[in-house]
Amino acid sequence: MELLGHNIGDIVALLADICVSVVEAIGLVVIVGITIHSLIIACGGLLKRLKGGVVFRDVRLRLTRGILLGLELLVAADIIRTIAIDMTFKSIGGLALIIAIRTFLNFTLEVEMTGHWPWQQKGRLSGPKPPQETSANG
Repeated sequence: MELLGHNIGDIVALLADICVSVVEAIGLVVIVGITIHSLIIACGGLLKRLKGGVVFRDVRLRLTRGILLGLELLVAADIIRTIAIDMTFKSIGGLALIIAIRTFLNFTLEVEMTGHWPWQQKGRLSGPKPPQETSANG
């Protein structure tokens, strides 16, 4: 099938390739941008004489969120590339491996961010539950 003298398959492949490049670029910009933003916030916190541990935890949380978002965008680009451009068993196998690695990274970053696995109760990684605070009224 042709459109304006060009094969539609070639047009779709070109558009998909452009989309992949744009989504990958956005993913990289998100990761780099949030890294720079986090470091600027950290410098501001240290200049305000906040405790180093507080600043470190804040920067780590911001970086984790940025990396998670960037990884999701990069996975989306890989999916577009595999489905629209290069649909072979080899590319599907490579995509499966990339998604498995990135999913593992997402899970470990989720633990870093929240302190528990996504399938566990909120706030518990392991061990006993912390004691509940009691009010002054008893």
